[in-house]
This record gives sequence, C-alpha cells and structure tokens, in this order.
Amino acid sequence: MASEYTTSQLQTALQSLYGPNASSTTCGHIYGYGDANHEMSVLQKITAATILDVEAYTSSSSSSGDKAPTIDELIETAAEFHRLHGKPLPLQHQIQQTSPSMALAAEFKRASPSKGDIAPHLNAGEQASVYYKAGASVISVLTEGRWFKGSLADLREARLSTTEIADACESGGGDGTTRPAILRKDFITSRYQIAQAAASGADTVLLIVATTPLDVLKDLILYSRSLNMEPLVEVHALVELDVALEAGAKVLGVNNRNLHTFQLDLANTDKIAGELTKRGLTFHHDQCSKGGEMPQITLCALSGMSSAHDVGRYRSVGVGMCLIGESLMRASDPSLAIKGLCLNPTDYTASQSTAGGAYTGGTKLIKICGLTQPDDALVACRAGANLLGVIFAEKSKRRVSVEQAKAIVDAVRKFGERSNRVDIETKENGAAVSSLVSKSIALERAAIRPSVVGVFQNQPLEFVKEMVEVCGLDLVQLHGSEGMEAANAKNFSVPALRVVDIELGGGSGEGKSADIAAAILEKITSDPIAILLDTSIKGEKGGGGTGQAFDWTIATSIQNMGLPVIIAGGLTPENIGEAVLNVKPWGVDVAGGVEASAGVKDTEKVEKFVGGAKRAAVEASKGF
Repeated sequence: MASEYTTSQLQTALQSLYGPNASSTTCGHIYGYGDANHEMSVLQKITAATILDVEAYTSSSSSSGDKAPTIDELIETAAEFHRLHGKPLPLQHQIQQTSPSMALAAEFKRASPSKGDIAPHLNAGEQASVYYKAGASVISVLTEGRWFKGSLADLREARLSTTEIADACESGGGDGTTRPAILRKDFITSRYQIAQAAASGADTVLLIVATTPLDVLKDLILYSRSLNMEPLVEVHALVELDVALEAGAKVLGVNNRNLHTFQLDLANTDKIAGELTKRGLTFHHDQCSKGGEMPQITLCALSGMSSAHDVGRYRSVGVGMCLIGESLMRASDPSLAIKGLCLNPTDYTASQSTAGGAYTGGTKLIKICGLTQPDDALVACRAGANLLGVIFAEKSKRRVSVEQAKAIVDAVRKFGERSNRVDIETKENGAAVSSLVSKSIALERAAIRPSVVGVFQNQPLEFVKEMVEVCGLDLVQLHGSEGMEAANAKNFSVPALRVVDIELGGGSGEGKSADIAAAILEKITSDPIAILLDTSIKGEKGGGGTGQAFDWTIATSIQNMGLPVIIAGGLTPENIGEAVLNVKPWGVDVAGGVEASAGVKDTEKVEKFVGGAKRAAVEASKGF
C-alpha cells in the first residue's frame, strides 16, 4: 500500500518525472509546481507511487528468479499478440464511425480512492463482453492495483473476450473488425507502461496532462503512435488544454472531476468545448456522419455521467464519446443501463417526450428518509439511493437539529464530490401534469448525484427557507396542509416535493382508485417539482410515519393518467420488490422500514431495500 513509500520518496519520484531541465514552460501547468511548501494531492501520490512501483518491478527479479521483460521484449510480445488476435484499432476512427450516435467508453473499475470498493467481485472479461454486446465502442480498463484493484490481466481478459465474440460474429466477417477498442486507464508516465499495454492487447492508453510535463507528454504521444496506438489525452483545466494541443493530441478527454480535489463539475466539458470553438478547431461529432472533411479533434467527456440526460447534454456541444464507469459497474443489468443511455439521438428525443400517455418509465428514484446520522446517509449513498431525507417536523421522533442536518449535507456533498447544492433546472410546460412531468425529468437528471431533502410539516415558510439556507438543503418536502401553492420553488429558492395523503379507514380511501386518482389530479398545480403519495390515518392531523401501505392501485391509476409519482408508507425490504414490480412507481420512499430504532438505520436493511428496488426495477422494465 501507499505506506510502503515515504513522503520524501514520493516527492523524489515526481521530481524524477519532471526531469533535470524542468521549467515553467514544461511544468507550469502542474499543480503545486514551484511551491516549496506544496502538499501532494491524491493524484500526485498515486502517480508517484506508480513510478516507484514500475521502477521496483523493472529492476528486480521475482521469487522464481524471473526478470521483468525488457521494453524490447514487450514490443516483441505485442507483435505476436497482434499476429494472433488482430492489430490495434485506431481510436479516433473508432469513435468517429459511431456518428451520429454517441460512442460509449464503458469502464471496468473495481474500486476508486473516493468511493472505495465498487464491484471488486466482477470478472473483467465477462463484464467487457456484456458492455460490448450492449453497444460499447471502447472498453476502459483500470489497471492500477493499489487504489483501483485492477491489473494488466484484467485488460488482457477484456481484449481476448471481446475479440472472441467479434470473431464469432457473422457481421464481423470473422476478422474481429467490429470489436471495441481496449483502453489501458492508468497513471502512465513512461514508455515502458505503454509497451506493457501493447503487449497485453490494448488499442490505446490514457495520458493525464495534469501530472505530465509537456516534453514527456510529447514523447509519450509519439511513442504510443509508433506502436499504432492513438492515445486518449486527458485534460481538466484550460491550461492543460494548451499543453495537450501543443503536444499534438488528437483525441481529447475532458475529466469533469478535478483529480486533485475530487470535486465534480459536469460543466467542465462544456467549457473545453467552448474554448475549442473559440480557437477555430473543428471537433463536432455529428459532422463525422455528414461527409466531407473529418473534424481535427475528437472530444470525449470523462467522469460523473450515468444517464441519457448527461449523454444528451454532451451531444449538444459536439462531444463524440462519453466514458461511464461506476454506474455501469453498480448496475444490476449493465445492458439495460447502456440501453437507457440513449446513445442514438433519435432514441433520446423519443425518451424526452412529455406529451400525453401513461407514465411507463419505471422506478428511477429511491429515497431514504428520517436520517439523523452522517454515517447512515453514507450507507444510503453507497447503496445507490438518490434522495436522502432529514426531518424537521416538530412532532417527528426522527427530527434533526441544525447541526445534524448540516453534518448530513456535508457528508452527502463529499460523497457526491460537490461543494454546492445540486443544480435542478426546471421550467413550466403548460398544464399542471405536463409541467410536473417535465420537472420530474429534471429531478431525475439532478438526483444522479445524491441530494438532501428537508422534510417539513405545517411550519412557517420563513422557517423552511431559513433551514434551506443554513443547512444547505437541495430540496424541501412539504408534508402538512400547506397547500400546493406553498410548494413553489420561489418560496425557498429550491424545488419542493408536495406530499398528498391517501387516507386509510374510510372517506376517500374507500372510493375506486381511478376516482380517487382523478380527484387528486384535479387539485394538482404546477408549483411542486414532484408529487409524493403517503399514507394517513383518518382523523389524525398530518400524514406520514404510519408504517402502513395505502392502496397502491391509486398510484397506478395516477401514473396511467400521465403523472409519475413517488410512493411511501409501509415499504420494507420485504415488500419493495412487489411494489416496484406491480406499481412501477417513478420513486419509492422509506424511513421506518429500514431502521434499527427510530432515526437509526440498519445497514443491512438499507442495502436490501435499495438493492431490491433496483433489481425489481430491472425486471419490471423488461415488460415495458
């Protein structure tokens, strides 16, 4: 592990990379360069450790007496591999030929420094095969072992398994020409690592500008090309774009995550695209399918994406490939997840329609409510929950203090690699139901990164707004008799969920579900961002917290009338599968059903609930 190396050793390793002739010209873009008091970032520590690992590997013998292969031996191995299994695929062409569809780089990543274990049990060859069959044009394989638990063996397995499928595919003509390109994603600083990649079957390698001096980057790009591998050159900041272009990069990957701080900003790719446009460089992916001269640059978006909304966003600015990893590694059905990305623009346009018809999109949101501790919030985040609820209602046994809420918000933001509120862009779209459908799409898009919801009940709107500002809440949820209009985002500066109580024990609960649904829809306004249905007991003030389920056919009827809804009340790990399969609600919400005691979550129950909801959603979607 990292403890094998001292800080001094790591710093020396970085200095060796910079070289004896290092200057602001070659290293001015590197974080902390020239600062005697600079503390290495995680990215720099990983890079330095990798340098030392490679040095140790190439300078020592194994216990059996075998020496590490020389770079010439690796090149010979690569030549033999290519003779047996086919030559490397040209990365830029591989991406361009998918136009007008977005190319997908599906990533195999067992773990990461920021998220810990993601899916350490998965087999690289099997996962790569699933990705390829589902439409991935590129398979990215993390080969770094300390923090990402990867290896070159993973890369080789991915290459061989996908080549075997391509060779057997009739449409490939038996020559493997339809296979995906295999990317070695690692912290590459030497020719030796590139030769290793070639010997293991890689078609391309990742070069990270943030840690690489200009002169070294130029050398690595040229060396990679000498082995018939066009590298993917990663940038994050504009100053890094300058370096990449001067070094001659043709395929640019924009990392939306700052690898020094792990902060995520999906607008980063937009900024780089805008800068390329200002400089008069051609890169728009849709131009590739229109004939004529191909764009000079191929632009790729890296990190933080997981939905058709993200793909659609980057398509609009000319991006040619999106790299998606964590969400596919966590997906119960990666093939279905890739289908849901709507790589073809026609599929995306159809998926965004808000005009009429029943809601049949299935379960997209999972909310864990009644959180009181940051650790429980992180359990929910890691399990895959989208919304995390903290309750401010005065009579709730799960009520949180300002300090508790702020601690939970801070933990969720850190997990989501953000420092501000989740940005939820909503707009009115005609009638109430149409507006809410449009807003539900916006919430679904934003909640890809876990968001914190403050739950209030019959409390002054001024108090609600104060809690939003003080605690940093992403949304609010009104759970009392405040009325629909009170849920307008203008009241709090953030969107609001509006709870609609479904009464048990008589009254409206005894009517037919379609009649009840129609009555609810008549009262709906376009003020909230979404509607949450919860159970209430006749004669009791305020709903929620009953532990009982209402008649789910009411939710089905409402969704059949076109409005997606979140359901709550009586949900548990034991019945969540039934609820998702039978009702196919847009969202599900649980509090008491996953607790060890009031306000304290049971980790196993949370994981079972979220996992059960996701698995059932996959099964339910197969029937759509």
